[in-house]
Amino acid sequence: MARNTAADAYGQLIAEGWLASRQGAGTWVAEHRVSHPEERAGGDVPSAMPRHDLRPGVPDLSTFPRTAWIGALRRALATAPPDVMGYADPRGLPQLRNALSEYLSRARGVAVAPERVVICSGFAEGLGLVCNALRCRGARSLVIEAYGHALHRHIAEAAGLSVQAVPVDSSGAAIDGMAPAGALLITPAHQFPLGVPLHPERRRSAIDWAMDSGGVIVEDDYDGEFRYDRQAVGAMQALAPDNVVYAGTASKSLAPGLRLAWLVLPAGLVDEVIAVKAAVHRLSSSVDQLALAEFISSGAYDRHVRRVRLVYRRRRDRLIAGLQRHAPAVRVAGIAAGLHAIVQLPPGRSEDEVVARAAERGLALQGLATFRLGAQECDPALVVGYARPPEHAFSAALARLGAVLAEQ
Repeated sequence: MARNTAADAYGQLIAEGWLASRQGAGTWVAEHRVSHPEERAGGDVPSAMPRHDLRPGVPDLSTFPRTAWIGALRRALATAPPDVMGYADPRGLPQLRNALSEYLSRARGVAVAPERVVICSGFAEGLGLVCNALRCRGARSLVIEAYGHALHRHIAEAAGLSVQAVPVDSSGAAIDGMAPAGALLITPAHQFPLGVPLHPERRRSAIDWAMDSGGVIVEDDYDGEFRYDRQAVGAMQALAPDNVVYAGTASKSLAPGLRLAWLVLPAGLVDEVIAVKAAVHRLSSSVDQLALAEFISSGAYDRHVRRVRLVYRRRRDRLIAGLQRHAPAVRVAGIAAGLHAIVQLPPGRSEDEVVARAAERGLALQGLATFRLGAQECDPALVVGYARPPEHAFSAALARLGAVLAEQ
């Protein structure tokens, strides 16, 4: 081996920190502190994954249409111009914004133009962008529903907005009693997690509030395609396009791993949201955007939604039948739409006790109280996500749920 080759190797190892050297003293292996498992943060051993999982928020990932998605990706890449592989427009690729404009107008009744669509890496990022833009324009507070995702509250607070909660009843969020605020975040088509639609009078009240006060409504349409008793409830954004931010996502209809969501913004908010997004340089994958655009335009997205809607409806029916047979004392609510149901526990049963007993049987459940964001308290219940298990495991998960609920 040549002397220079050895010298270069030593120099590289010294530069990377593996060796140490001092002139006149030679070269030696650098000291490194070894990290032992017990020294890691908390020292806790990760808990075992449950064998069965009926927690809400995730679809059956095995239903993801891999073959159709690969076909859409190939067709999209075959015709895409080279510049789409560069740093994209912060709003997202025009191919996807155009496809979404047509689809949302047709399927969800959204008043939309491609230039008012912004693509995000999930709803959480979209909410953060909107909250930061509202804070920059002077908003100080956000009203949320008393039951919902704790993450959404944290996102608003991180953006500098104070958060207030309004109660939720059988007619949805009690809009009339809310305090003055700059913005309102609601789930009108299918309240999460209680599962009720916002009553038409309350929809009108919310729109009147936004138009009279200049406030902004953020409409989280997280699972609007999945309604089983009748035609899906249309988006409320069409009632006041200049006051409502419509937010949709592919996380429930396709898979959360795609990290694709979209905002349809009021005209006066578009530039501010784009400026916030451009400042942090958050861009979604151009390849995934091209694939979704082709998937929608070809009609494959509509076909997939129709197929899984039938799958989830049958699962909902199996859940109801199973509970009626094994645990007739419980009541099931919030079943007209979505991917989860509220299972109201009989008197004397607590959420924590049922969740703990389920965990002993290898079944993961989530109590309704874990979604409480305000002072309102509901009776003990479980939020059962019947979409999450793959088909081959669904019957076993239902059997374990029935066994836990049948215990005295």
